[in-house]
Amino acid sequence: MSTDERHIEAAEAAVAMMRDRAIAKVQASIAGVGAEDCIDCGEEIEPARRAALPSAKRCVSCQGKFEGRGSRGY
Repeated sequence: MSTDERHIEAAEAAVAMMRDRAIAKVQASIAGVGAEDCIDCGEEIEPARRAALPSAKRCVSCQGKFEGRGSRGY
Protein backbone atom coordinates (compact mmCIF):
# COMPACT_ATOMS: atom_id res chain seq x y z
CA MET A 1 0.00 0.00 0.00
CA SER A 2 1.38 3.39 -0.93
CA THR A 3 1.79 6.34 1.37
CA ASP A 4 -1.00 8.19 -0.45
CA GLU A 5 -3.38 5.26 0.04
CA ARG A 6 -2.57 5.13 3.76
CA HIS A 7 -3.25 8.88 4.06
CA ILE A 8 -6.56 8.48 2.25
CA GLU A 9 -7.58 5.61 4.53
CA ALA A 10 -6.61 7.60 7.62
CA ALA A 11 -8.59 10.61 6.40
CA GLU A 12 -11.63 8.46 5.64
CA ALA A 13 -11.44 6.89 9.10
CA ALA A 14 -11.25 10.34 10.71
CA VAL A 15 -14.27 11.55 8.72
CA ALA A 16 -16.25 8.44 9.69
CA MET A 17 -15.43 8.99 13.36
CA MET A 18 -16.48 12.66 13.22
CA ARG A 19 -19.70 11.68 11.42
CA ASP A 20 -20.52 9.03 14.01
CA ARG A 21 -19.88 11.46 16.88
CA ALA A 22 -22.09 14.10 15.25
CA ILE A 23 -24.90 11.60 14.75
CA ALA A 24 -24.64 10.46 18.37
CA LYS A 25 -24.76 14.07 19.56
CA VAL A 26 -27.92 14.78 17.56
CA GLN A 27 -29.56 11.57 18.75
CA ALA A 28 -28.76 12.45 22.36
CA SER A 29 -30.20 15.94 22.01
CA ILE A 30 -33.40 14.62 20.44
CA ALA A 31 -33.82 12.04 23.18
CA GLY A 32 -33.57 14.71 25.89
CA VAL A 33 -36.50 16.08 27.83
CA GLY A 34 -37.67 19.46 26.69
CA ALA A 35 -39.99 22.04 28.17
CA GLU A 36 -43.43 23.41 27.39
CA ASP A 37 -42.39 26.96 28.20
CA CYS A 38 -39.19 28.72 27.11
CA ILE A 39 -36.53 28.82 29.82
CA ASP A 40 -35.57 32.36 28.77
CA CYS A 41 -38.77 34.30 28.06
CA GLY A 42 -41.36 32.03 29.68
CA GLU A 43 -43.60 31.93 26.61
CA GLU A 44 -45.00 28.63 25.37
CA ILE A 45 -42.71 26.76 22.98
CA GLU A 46 -44.70 26.22 19.80
CA PRO A 47 -46.10 22.68 19.50
CA ALA A 48 -44.54 22.28 16.05
CA ARG A 49 -41.08 23.04 17.50
CA ARG A 50 -41.63 20.61 20.39
CA ALA A 51 -42.75 17.94 17.90
CA ALA A 52 -39.71 18.50 15.69
CA LEU A 53 -37.25 18.79 18.59
CA PRO A 54 -38.65 17.18 21.75
CA SER A 55 -35.62 18.35 23.75
CA ALA A 56 -36.27 22.04 22.98
CA LYS A 57 -35.99 24.28 26.03
CA ARG A 58 -36.20 27.62 24.21
CA CYS A 59 -38.64 29.11 21.73
CA VAL A 60 -37.31 29.76 18.22
CA SER A 61 -36.65 33.44 18.93
CA CYS A 62 -34.73 32.85 22.16
CA GLN A 63 -32.80 29.95 20.66
CA GLY A 64 -31.68 32.24 17.84
CA LYS A 65 -30.52 34.83 20.35
CA PHE A 66 -28.80 32.13 22.42
CA GLU A 67 -26.91 30.96 19.33
CA GLY A 68 -25.98 34.52 18.41
CA ARG A 69 -28.25 34.75 15.40
CA GLY A 70 -30.50 37.48 16.68
CA SER A 71 -34.24 36.99 16.33
CA ARG A 72 -34.31 35.87 12.69
CA GLY A 73 -35.45 32.40 13.73
CA TYR A 74 -33.33 30.41 11.30
